[in-house]
Amino acid sequence: MTTYHFIGIKGTGMSALAQILHDSGEIVQGSDVDKRFFTQEALEHKNIPIYPFSESNIKEEYTIIAGNAFPDNHIEIEEAKRLGCAFYRYHEFLGEWLKQYTSIAVTGAHGKTSTTGLLAHVLNESYPISYLIGDGTGKGHVDSEYFVFEACEYRRHFLSYEPDYAIMTNIDFDHPDYFTSIEDVFDAFQSMADLVKKGIIACGDDEQLQQITAKVPVVYYGFGDTNDFQAQNIHETEEGTTFDVFVRNTYYDTFTIPMFGDHNVLNALAVIAICHYEDVKAEKIKKMSIFQGVKRRFTEKKVGSQVLIDDYAHHPREIMATIESARKKYPKKQIIAIFQPHTFTRTKTFLQEFADSLSGADFVYLCDIFGSAREESGKLTINDLKKRIEKSEVLALDHTKVLANYSDSVLIFMGAGDIQKFQDAYENTLDNTIQQ
Repeated sequence: MTTYHFIGIKGTGMSALAQILHDSGEIVQGSDVDKRFFTQEALEHKNIPIYPFSESNIKEEYTIIAGNAFPDNHIEIEEAKRLGCAFYRYHEFLGEWLKQYTSIAVTGAHGKTSTTGLLAHVLNESYPISYLIGDGTGKGHVDSEYFVFEACEYRRHFLSYEPDYAIMTNIDFDHPDYFTSIEDVFDAFQSMADLVKKGIIACGDDEQLQQITAKVPVVYYGFGDTNDFQAQNIHETEEGTTFDVFVRNTYYDTFTIPMFGDHNVLNALAVIAICHYEDVKAEKIKKMSIFQGVKRRFTEKKVGSQVLIDDYAHHPREIMATIESARKKYPKKQIIAIFQPHTFTRTKTFLQEFADSLSGADFVYLCDIFGSAREESGKLTINDLKKRIEKSEVLALDHTKVLANYSDSVLIFMGAGDIQKFQDAYENTLDNTIQQ
């Protein structure tokens, strides 16, 4: 039996894929840095061994899967190539693995993880399925009918897949360290559309997605009345959002999701459209109402009179959507944004857009830019963003106690770097205050 060794097993996609192979009856192990990541818990729960990086981890008979973050001169990759092991990059292996199933790729600049999670939840109520979510969650099943997975456009990695279906949530300019323009991003999505085998479910309210051409049927969803699947009569309750769905202008059914904000209604519409296309009954689709959410997407915690929210939002459009959700869920509370920009290139490219989107909060605390080893900072600092936001201050890790001044407020910790350390530091100051 083959042993699969994952180089960088703590990465979100990698840990999810490792869990899928493990659940499907394969022998799985991996290696990574010593630092603890939130993805580790699930791996440990399944007794998947995690070793420190070393050439001795690599055996000739192993199949090696390497995370995309690791260069070809990494010690384990060099050893795998020296021994002539079967070797794949993460996206290459995933492209091979999903050929066994009816595969559904979920892609788009924003909303991938939430939509993948919601779709996996709904299909899991009706079928044995496998799914790979970008929050590090993965599940396999020996008898899987469907394989639902998040497909990332960065570096055009999603062109390694030939899925049966693709959900496309939106096209937006991001990853400015790789893409040169919105046209370049569109070109990548168009190339992805050409690889889809059965059908595409696309947001018809998105101007870019309206231009996509395909050899397979394209079903559109959205708020506009030209869409095949349209949401109408949207209203918020304390439990979430309820809306009616019309299929080609004919009333289909009424659905409730335990989330707030237009972007969540659109994500749910995408799920309803693909399920309807695959003949899943409305009663099964309605199980959306008990969806628990995905990690780091509007993850809430109540501490005293405050609500602390952890969210992965790292693009201006995502920040705007997260603040909108908080306003709709907690209309009577102040919204305080604590934001850590992710990468210098993204911060520089969207400096004014970040300022505009963050201005939707009542007050903003900015954390130093989370830079990657791949890029130069130039002269850019967090103060360049602070200057553009009227009600803002820079937050130091040892000064998070200031957040305690906002009683009965919503504190949103946003970013794709290590923003959690600011939330942890703040919660520790509260614990210490209580103990004293």
